[in-house]
Amino acid sequence: MISTWMRRRATRRAAEKQRLERENGIDMELAIPKDFRCPISLDLMKDPVTLSTGITYDRESIEKWIEAGNETCPITNQVLRSLEPIPNHTIRKMIQNWCVENRSYGIERIPTPRIPVSSVDVLEIQANITAAACKGGDAVGCKNSVAKIKTLIKESERNKRCFVSNGTGSVLSAAFEEFSRVSFRENAAVLEEILSSLTLMFPLDGEAKSYLSSATSMDCLVWFLKGGDLSGRRNAVLVIKELVSSDKKKIDFLSATEGAIEGLFKLIKEPICPTATKASLLAIYHMVTSTPTNVKVITKFIDMGLISLLIEMIVDAERSICEKGLGVLDGICSCDQGREKMNDHFLTIPVLVKKIHRVSDLATEFSVSILWKLCKAEKRQEGGVLLEALQVGAFQKLLLLLQVGCGERTKEKATELLKMLNPHRVKLECIDSSDLKELKRPF
Repeated sequence: MISTWMRRRATRRAAEKQRLERENGIDMELAIPKDFRCPISLDLMKDPVTLSTGITYDRESIEKWIEAGNETCPITNQVLRSLEPIPNHTIRKMIQNWCVENRSYGIERIPTPRIPVSSVDVLEIQANITAAACKGGDAVGCKNSVAKIKTLIKESERNKRCFVSNGTGSVLSAAFEEFSRVSFRENAAVLEEILSSLTLMFPLDGEAKSYLSSATSMDCLVWFLKGGDLSGRRNAVLVIKELVSSDKKKIDFLSATEGAIEGLFKLIKEPICPTATKASLLAIYHMVTSTPTNVKVITKFIDMGLISLLIEMIVDAERSICEKGLGVLDGICSCDQGREKMNDHFLTIPVLVKKIHRVSDLATEFSVSILWKLCKAEKRQEGGVLLEALQVGAFQKLLLLLQVGCGERTKEKATELLKMLNPHRVKLECIDSSDLKELKRPF
């Protein structure tokens, strides 16, 4: 009885002492054992790994060291025989036990980390995909291997880097071409799985782009673009954008591929997500600004109604879509038919003037460029385009642009626009001010 009473009293005194220490602001720091600290970050290791030199580091810290181009051990300065760190399960379990023992100090137990994929694992998966794709033999087996890649990539950025650095994009692109040769429809499931994985590995290398830009692969991409499900169409346009962003030959090849123009237009007319819309606009931009085939391509887009679709879309579009839409319109204005159709739309001039200073420097640059092209090509004596631009405040916007500052080319176009607009200001001043107050601007 006496011993029990003494233990209870000691417990109460200890609790009271801790309470007083907290009230007096006394911070009882818990010392982390030296062996549990990473030699680089000096923090508690969450995923201890050991190098070939026998020194243990936290995985995140040592991988940053290696990715920076270092091939030596930070502590011993010895050249590393292998750049693949080995998980140190013994130290990790000791750290976890120490965390549990000191949970009263607010120390949380570190979770057991997933073992990241290694180069050996990547090469094994690649071999399985290549074997399954040979002459389109095993679509199911290939689909399962590709799905495994997607799962591992989504686990960590480190896994993604490992797959990319080992050329997985080229292996997947080669498999895509093989299955495309057999049948789009029969192999739709595995082809869509490959497309989905490729979108996680951008930017693709030259070898991967070579496989994807073959006639068979391009036809398959357009097939998905026109008739696939939502995810298939999204992934197809993302891959197409990746292909045409840096190679003019691929742009011309895409333009000549049957159904490509219709598929891209459909994504603008019937949007499925902002990412797909932006990718489609970027692909169209490269197509309408490419020479010498751009006039034929522009004519096709104009006949489909792309101009009115874009003008109405960018009225309240977010910045990125607005910039890309204006870029496409600027490319379309390079031909007479494009300028004529732009002039025919009642929203063209008001929207262009509105976008100056309202979205971004790039949007301003495109807006001024389009206005310059339309006004420069104005041949009517009454100067309809110039008068309309004056009515919606183009003169004031351009003056402000020159005062604020802009690129040299934009500055030259703005200056020339002001010279073209200035003679028509007299006609505008003859208009009764009350008429201007009643002017209904569609924007």
